Amino acid sequence: MSIRVLLVDDQELVRTGFRMVLDAQEGIEVAGEAADGRAALEVLRSTSADVVLMDVRMPKMDGIEATRHICAAPDSPKVIILTTFDLDEYAFSALKAGAAGFLLKDAGPEQLIEAIRAVSSGEAVVAPSTTRRLIDRFVQHIPDEQEQGETALDTLTAREGEVLKLVARGMSNGEIAARLYVSEATVKTHVGRILSKLGLRDRVQAVVFAYETGLIRSGQNDD
Repeated sequence: MSIRVLLVDDQELVRTGFRMVLDAQEGIEVAGEAADGRAALEVLRSTSADVVLMDVRMPKMDGIEATRHICAAPDSPKVIILTTFDLDEYAFSALKAGAAGFLLKDAGPEQLIEAIRAVSSGEAVVAPSTTRRLIDRFVQHIPDEQEQGETALDTLTAREGEVLKLVARGMSNGEIAARLYVSEATVKTHVGRILSKLGLRDRVQAVVFAYETGLIRSGQNDD
């Protein structure tokens, strides 16, 4: 079964470029296009999609508001935000709204395809070093929710807290398993429990939570 992708960007040339890349891939098809967030919501009312590639700055309704509406609906498609370095604060807001990840607009075709396949399978695009650099820059935009977050952290076991830190540093389940000398299945179980206890949608929101609560701080290394 093909992964159905909705392209949302106010520049027709950008949409055309993405369509050319995706049409050449086996197992991926473009389900539709929209030139702004409001039009994207209209398209999704009549067209099914698994993944939405969403621009940030658009007329009528921007990508953040559109993402919020899409992710609030049950069984909604996964949203990947497309951004540039000078729009960090917008990308952060979109991640909080429920986006499964983000890419820079100059990402190569292979990275784009990998991201689409990853979020379609339930993963989140948080591993690339560019993501970690952007998250470091997001810290100055984070509201003060630390006290509430610390209370939620108390619900985690010591091992779950350790796994959350590694997730927040962009590690995959396999990398975490190797670091903690446990099986990948065990890590997957821990991640599932963490998301459930904290009421989080996915790994991206776990990263945001870890920064908001001070569990991970800007510039902190992995040691």
